[in-house]
Amino acid sequence: MSIASISSTAARRRIPTIRRLAAWLASRASDPKAGLWLATGFAVVHAVLWTLILVSLKTGQDVHMDVAEAFAWGQKFLLGYGKHPPLSGWVAGAWFMLFPVTDWATYALAMATLGCSLVICWLLALRVVDRRRAFFVVAMLALYPIFNFKGFKYNPDLLQLVTLPLVVLAYLDAFEKRSIKSGVWLGLAGALALMTKYWVLTMIGAVGLAALIHPQRLQFLRSPAPWVAIATLVVAMLPHFMWLKQVDFVPLTYAGDTYSLTDRAMIDDLALGYVGHNLALLAAPVILGAIALMWRPFRLMPFPFLTRGASTGVNISQAINVWIVQAVVAIGPPLGALIFHVYIKTDWGIPLFFLVPLALVAIPAVRIRRIALLNLTTAWLVISLVVLAMSPRIVAYELDEKRTAGATYRARSELARELTEAWHTRFYSRWPVVAAYTDTGQPVTFYSPDHPTPLTPDEPWSSGLTSLEEAKRSGFIGICEVDHWKLEKCEAWMQAHAANAERMVMTTRRFFLGKAGPATAWNIFIVPPAR
Repeated sequence: MSIASISSTAARRRIPTIRRLAAWLASRASDPKAGLWLATGFAVVHAVLWTLILVSLKTGQDVHMDVAEAFAWGQKFLLGYGKHPPLSGWVAGAWFMLFPVTDWATYALAMATLGCSLVICWLLALRVVDRRRAFFVVAMLALYPIFNFKGFKYNPDLLQLVTLPLVVLAYLDAFEKRSIKSGVWLGLAGALALMTKYWVLTMIGAVGLAALIHPQRLQFLRSPAPWVAIATLVVAMLPHFMWLKQVDFVPLTYAGDTYSLTDRAMIDDLALGYVGHNLALLAAPVILGAIALMWRPFRLMPFPFLTRGASTGVNISQAINVWIVQAVVAIGPPLGALIFHVYIKTDWGIPLFFLVPLALVAIPAVRIRRIALLNLTTAWLVISLVVLAMSPRIVAYELDEKRTAGATYRARSELARELTEAWHTRFYSRWPVVAAYTDTGQPVTFYSPDHPTPLTPDEPWSSGLTSLEEAKRSGFIGICEVDHWKLEKCEAWMQAHAANAERMVMTTRRFFLGKAGPATAWNIFIVPPAR
């Protein structure tokens, strides 16, 4: 027998195996009982795999200050934390009641959040498309960089990937059922989202516009659902509204002080950068999804993935809602930034594009063959395993190229441990408060065994975790980074509020894989407890 015939026979043996695997996956995805287990299992495996990847990739780095900030907020369950509503702090507080305060637990929290999001997005997709298409949507989302590489930092933006899909899911449910109960659920979902970050008003506004633009709007607006939803949202938000009044609407002051701009060129550049950044992130799932739809194993020519005629796999009425909502949240923010002169951050797009895969898959002409599910799931698995295997080399490369650039490799965790020891040797008590700017104070709070409460100098939007008066009464350690751009302001604040403090200079440096990170000098001010 020739080598060619042997190869041909081997190929024929592999093809039925691939076909059987594709058929098995499609049958599980399409089964009402097995589908939930498949989607949930996929989300769990994704969360575990990418937790392992992130733990490896972030070796030698401290956790991001946003993560440390959420941890600090979670030490006290308040109705708000100065800059933002309280939900992200509550979730972090509950999480670290169950898990140790370690780097890996923060990445596990981020991936658990995204795993929940995948399941919710699957439930949402079932309102619009059939089960096969719904699982294809989940696989596309798992390839979206927000759900893997860029999902490493837990913060209010990431948590919105749970609360915003819940809002859209509740809206689609209310739009279909038009009942009082569905309206209550929509109102509660809206309140939950608002307790995450006020930015969710963009999605709530998009849902409102979809309800007004949809061809079946009159049936929905004449039902009790939308009005019950509004009333429920207002009632559920009353405690937070009362807190806002008590703190003199500090979060709005924060937003106005931080994100107002007058430089037209900068506004234009930021808006353009926002659009380009989010389009680049969406390229990965869209391109890989298209390849999965077109590619047939062991065939030189791709098969067509578009068809003509009506599709029984799409609920057109609900698909219209999804298309409108996604179009509004894609166009609205950059356009609003241009009109109202607002500093728009690229991270604000993190929660706004989770509907893109569903919006594309809900196009009736798109055909989702059984092999397409296997193609896309295999692509996700191969990419995840390759990144996991390559992560030590990626870390080594990062250390070579970037270990002295920026704040990524500054040894704030070492600083936290040294300052904790310094406090204990002087006062034989728990270190109560750290006074420093956010990029230093929050990581110190996270890494110190005492988890001192952070106090930010000259910050008008206090988190409410402590106050200057409490800090002076209990004692505190002030930290000014020597090369920080706010060093003069920091030193002036310390001169005003820690004039009689014990002063010292500390230098920290981290060594990893035989390589030295940047040496960072810190001016330290130790203020003893009041007697």
